Amino acid sequence: MSITFFSCQKEEKEYIDEIPADTIKASSPLTSLLLRTSQNPGSYDDIIDDNGCASVLLPITVFANGQQLAINTSEDILLIQQIFNQFPNDTDTLEIAFPISLQLFDFTQVIVNNQSELDALAATCGVNDIEIGCLDFVYPISFFTYNSDQQQTGSVVVTTDLELFIFLQGLGPDDFISLDFPISVILADGSTTEVNSNQQLQNLIADCVANTNNDPIDISQFEENLTTGIWYVEYFFNDYDETDNYAGFEFSFTLNGTAQAVNSGTNVPGTWALVDNFKFNLFFGTNSPLDELDEDWEILEATADIIKLKHISGSDGSTDYLTFGRNPNIGGNNTELNLFIENLITGSWFVNLLEENGTDHTANFNEYEFTFLRNGAATVISNNNTINGFWTAEVDSGNLDFILNFETTTNGSFGELNDDWDVLEATQSIIRLSDVSGGGGGTDNLTFGREPNGGGGGGPDPQELRDILQSGTWYVEKYLDDGDDETSDYSGYDFTFFSNQNIFATNGSQNVNGIWIVTVTGQELNFELDMDSPINGANDDEYKALQYSSTSVTFVTKNSDGNIEDTLIFKKN
Repeated sequence: MSITFFSCQKEEKEYIDEIPADTIKASSPLTSLLLRTSQNPGSYDDIIDDNGCASVLLPITVFANGQQLAINTSEDILLIQQIFNQFPNDTDTLEIAFPISLQLFDFTQVIVNNQSELDALAATCGVNDIEIGCLDFVYPISFFTYNSDQQQTGSVVVTTDLELFIFLQGLGPDDFISLDFPISVILADGSTTEVNSNQQLQNLIADCVANTNNDPIDISQFEENLTTGIWYVEYFFNDYDETDNYAGFEFSFTLNGTAQAVNSGTNVPGTWALVDNFKFNLFFGTNSPLDELDEDWEILEATADIIKLKHISGSDGSTDYLTFGRNPNIGGNNTELNLFIENLITGSWFVNLLEENGTDHTANFNEYEFTFLRNGAATVISNNNTINGFWTAEVDSGNLDFILNFETTTNGSFGELNDDWDVLEATQSIIRLSDVSGGGGGTDNLTFGREPNGGGGGGPDPQELRDILQSGTWYVEKYLDDGDDETSDYSGYDFTFFSNQNIFATNGSQNVNGIWIVTVTGQELNFELDMDSPINGANDDEYKALQYSSTSVTFVTKNSDGNIEDTLIFKKN
């Protein structure tokens, strides 16, 4: 035995440049893969630090779209995504209450004092520096250590990722190690496999990385789903719900990029393609209503049964939504929603009631005036504060929902409005909402009206409106003719309303005369206007006074279904 032992030692010394197959060193590819697999995980909180090579040490405080959140656990990070997902038509913003601490890939910690420092750290993280998180080791794992002469110097047992990372990072250029096989590895699907060699382990990790899909969609699966079977437009929103325009249309797509829309035997050819970072490009020509689908759509969700898309207009920033599904579109579903939207975006609103579990919080909003814009934005103004937010409305399971999200940085009370509200009543003068609390099961009630809380009463007063119009001069802030903005026709004109029911408008070079009258019918104030050319486009004998104050008057016309058709808003100079 002694002769054999020394003979082996001599044999090793004669071939010290030949590294055994089961030995690796610091510069070996497998060592690099093992380091990335055991380094500090940093990808799970990228929504906060945008850095896959580092993780944020909790707790921290953030403001997601203006809403303050205390992030105490890794599970709380999901709250940020939930707020971001609530309004796909907004611009998601995240503000962090600095300073915060980060744990880097090597488990060291640094303090970050501002967003610039955070961005600079993220810029140093390359794709090949991010953790490999698609598999885990079953510990303990044993290693044998060797010197440069390939003589075994000892053994090391590691029991955690941290111990493995420290051990591997501490290897010098002349250190060699070997794994004590077999070891066990837990794969992404939760199964466990046994590994018996360096090459098998290296291939396993490399395949895991190669098969990890970080793309927003699985292209192959998307193409297979898209080109299988018939699709229908289950939802299309372009300022209003226009889903009914596509009732009866059947859509089909082929792998060669062609498409067709069939309705009542008429076949309209089209094309589709994935372009510019997985956007879904559709084109069906220039004829209505299919021309409305001709956009580069962002893919929000894609399964075998539903494809949800959105497109943000480059002209006015409004957001369109398109959903393809497997259920035929028979129409007749959008009247209530469109009427709600038209009333909502016309004129200002005030909180007349906010009641939470029987407690009245209405006074928190007495000084605020709410304006809801067509593009999903909302603005709330008081004498000394402006608060921004977002809104959306949708029909869910046959019920109309109104979803609000306001920033809470300057006034935390607005967090009380941020919810998914059920619409109980919606007219041109009142919006009544309710929500059943998910916690104690209590009911919250929210009511918007056209006058501030405590104002109004006693029925319409035509003389009050006449007196307002006769004080000072006015200009047309907005004129919508069946939704088309024709405000520019009145640009530069100042209007004076006289007590003899004459009206005079001038732009400095051209004078225009006309007549006006205010009457009352029941609970509605009527406004009639007749102007001479060239500003006679707003002439109409069926205006109703939707809302008025000492500085602003909003008139509307409505069709037989109660939908607002024209809107005429005068503002005082």
